[in-house]
Amino acid sequence: MTVKVAVIYYSATGTVHALAQAVAEGAVSTGAEVRLRRVAELAPESAIDQNPRWRRHADATASAEPAAIDDLAWADAYAFGTPTRFGTPAAQLKQFIDQAGGLWREGRLADKPVTAFTSAFHRHGGSEATLLALGNVFYHWGSLIVPPGFTDPAVSAAGGNPYGTAATGQGADAAALEAARYQGRRLARIAIRMSSVVA
Repeated sequence: MTVKVAVIYYSATGTVHALAQAVAEGAVSTGAEVRLRRVAELAPESAIDQNPRWRRHADATASAEPAAIDDLAWADAYAFGTPTRFGTPAAQLKQFIDQAGGLWREGRLADKPVTAFTSAFHRHGGSEATLLALGNVFYHWGSLIVPPGFTDPAVSAAGGNPYGTAATGQGADAAALEAARYQGRRLARIAIRMSSVVA
């Protein structure tokens, strides 16, 4: 049975974008149908212009498919990605999540597998706190959190974050991308298992 996975992310300078693509690749490798969607930018142009990497990425992804709440209704499983902002998710992703109240009230987010990934400039820049903060949302939804855990050597090779893939520095290195691919595969495989039990 084919499962549907929504990879919803926000990326300012491109690191989380690269992780999101890798998560999507991992899910696709299991036969899952994937929607890769970027949430809307909220920052003013003046702020984006102050950082050349942010401006380049904004221009390069201007035509990216925008995330919509309908993507959550469509999906059997979710992967959310965000840069860390002072140990919390970026406002852009949070604003998107805050629109999901209707689906939550209807129970349409419950019992679906969900995972999260992030990036931070510094190794101790708040990655784990950001992933745990997203977990609070998933608890409210009644979703089933699927962390990578230490279930594959790719997790340790990428720095050993059992909560979710976390890239550090300016860009995602090969180890982080492989961990993200693994995380996407794991999410999709668990969604497939769950769908076969329900069927």
